Amino acid sequence: MTVLRGKKILLGITAGIAAYKTAHLVRQFIKAGAHVKVVMTPASKDFVTPLTLSTLSKNPVYSTFYDKDSEENEIWNNHVELGLWADYMVIAPATANTLSKMCHGTCDNLLLATYLSAKCPVYFAPAMDLDMYKHGSTKENIDKLISFGNICIPAESGELASGLVGEGRMAEPETIVEFIEKDILDKLPLKNKKVLITAGPTYEAIDPVRFIGNHSSGKMGFELAKTAASLGAKVYLIAGPSAEVVQNKLIERIDVFCAEDMYNAAMKHFDSVDIAILSAAVADYKPKHVATQKIKKKDAEFVIELEKTKDVLASLGAIKKDQFLVGFALETNDELENAKGKLKRKNLDMIVLNSLNDKGAGFKNATNKVSIIDKFENISEFGLKSKSEVAIDIFNEIMKKK
Repeated sequence: MTVLRGKKILLGITAGIAAYKTAHLVRQFIKAGAHVKVVMTPASKDFVTPLTLSTLSKNPVYSTFYDKDSEENEIWNNHVELGLWADYMVIAPATANTLSKMCHGTCDNLLLATYLSAKCPVYFAPAMDLDMYKHGSTKENIDKLISFGNICIPAESGELASGLVGEGRMAEPETIVEFIEKDILDKLPLKNKKVLITAGPTYEAIDPVRFIGNHSSGKMGFELAKTAASLGAKVYLIAGPSAEVVQNKLIERIDVFCAEDMYNAAMKHFDSVDIAILSAAVADYKPKHVATQKIKKKDAEFVIELEKTKDVLASLGAIKKDQFLVGFALETNDELENAKGKLKRKNLDMIVLNSLNDKGAGFKNATNKVSIIDKFENISEFGLKSKSEVAIDIFNEIMKKK
């Protein structure tokens, strides 16, 4: 999984010979998990066909302000909507002509109108012959576009369409994707930060067959891990038994079974992290004696002697230095007071409260409803949301206070 997964990319194509590479560029974006729409200048269709790009992107290709299907049915291509749709706009190839128009606000085609309407970061990949690329006006235009906040993907050296060898070649599609991914990562708020997250239940063995557990699916913790990674953090995800899956090179999944395993894994990594969020539903008690063989059903009654498990959250709170430590409180009564007590008792910086009394909150749901309380007892309340949205809210609160 890359930082482009799920992102919406608007690819602008102008009339240069390098436009033939854009079919491969679309494929690279799709492979990275992005959604792609293409806007072409009318002249660029001489170099690559809209049909090819539409097939690869699985979206219509736009090149004019309206599509005249028939005299009775003219469809307006709204450049403002296209500009607002995109998370990122990429203009590749960016010819000398288009660079000049971008600089001076010339708006004579749909691509330029969309560029001027875009609210997202705009990347441009210059492509032209050697002397054109070296010309003072081109350099001035590139510098001016950068001063506007646009990001230049530098041209490469190599053989050009004219037969000359030198700078001016559009960066290869793989290079463009790598450049954008690195640029996004470098600007993410949790870049170079490490985050520890616990997720899911723990299972405390009774015998080789049976265990004491709970209904936690781990979904909330997994969504927190995904959000942390999307913000640029290296994530240690300590997961109890869970069917949830995650694929992201920034997430290291550490599978554990019982509270003791989770305690050991958390203690191992806690010293190296900046933020720790303990969302796992760790068992408070475990069987004092675990049978080595399956216990047979013989007596009408069966008693299991329990003992306390190690308190992972309190243990981390006791050794906390500069880490920002977040706990979860799932309550059924006296919710706020119980959460505040846990916040202080375990030396937390923040606690996330949810109640089983709230419909749609708690275990096994795709949604959650939380209140977030900081160490000064400031309370932020949120409505019922998807757990992915709740994860974003939690990190927004952390970044305000960290």
